[in-house]
Amino acid sequence: MSSSHGRALLHLAAAVDLPSTDDAGSHVELARLAETGGLDFVTLDDTFARPGPDARPGPDAFDVLSRVAPATHRIGLVPTVATTHTEPFHVRDAVTALDRVSRGRAGWRIDVPAGEGEVAEAAAWLWDGVPGSPQGHPVRVVDATEGPALPAAARHADVVLVRAADPRQVAAVRDRLRASAAESGRAPGSLRVLAGLIVDLGDGEHAAEPGHGGGGPRQTVRGPLYRGGPVDLAELIAAWHADGVADGFHLTPAEPRRDLERLVNGTVALLQHRGLFRTFYPGSTLREHLGLARPARPVRSGPVWNG
Repeated sequence: MSSSHGRALLHLAAAVDLPSTDDAGSHVELARLAETGGLDFVTLDDTFARPGPDARPGPDAFDVLSRVAPATHRIGLVPTVATTHTEPFHVRDAVTALDRVSRGRAGWRIDVPAGEGEVAEAAAWLWDGVPGSPQGHPVRVVDATEGPALPAAARHADVVLVRAADPRQVAAVRDRLRASAAESGRAPGSLRVLAGLIVDLGDGEHAAEPGHGGGGPRQTVRGPLYRGGPVDLAELIAAWHADGVADGFHLTPAEPRRDLERLVNGTVALLQHRGLFRTFYPGSTLREHLGLARPARPVRSGPVWNG
């Protein structure tokens, strides 16, 4: 599907993390809001403990998104899985269960530390023959901002996140990913590369703060941050899209409820009006939203796994 500008339509996703609550109902509310905007998927981190003297276990991403699934209809649901804490067959079972309950809308965001590419390889192999997953295997999302994750992303990812304030850096990583994917025997076009930004839309419709918005995001200790209004954010997204920087954006609201609402009702609406983002879901599965083919089942001897 192409936009009126001749390029493929944007892909948009958002984080729905709520650090201050474990209430699944609040996450349902955010996911439904994102779905009204036609976003491809939402992500949710799986936190093992909260910092500070009152540290306690955080929300289980699989549990929360399993509750979100029956309350939504089209939007993709992508929990983060830390490969250092979870064995591949446990990942397979949990994500496949989410894919079933959501009827083909599940993915998993793989946290791949340096040297952990073997885990992604093992998980990929475990999915090749698993019956009952509506998508063949759920969509694999990898953050390739850090260099060590790039080889695993090029071999296994369907969607790659790149967090950078400079569009040239995102474009450079995208080029490296595509070249590496081709070397691994994959079609470079089978990867969807999304630029990752934190967005602070607290300024509403006011002019963007210098160094943000129209001047572009800036790097902070939390990651690349855009601060301004939804109109300026739409302009930034449209400009990066026109330059072919990435296939879309993964946006993390600085203030979840406020910023996601302004993102959907302001930025997304403007992008839809300009013909850069879809106004309806073309199918029912996350792979269909992303324009990804159902994966074939290659014949493999299996990876070496020492878990």
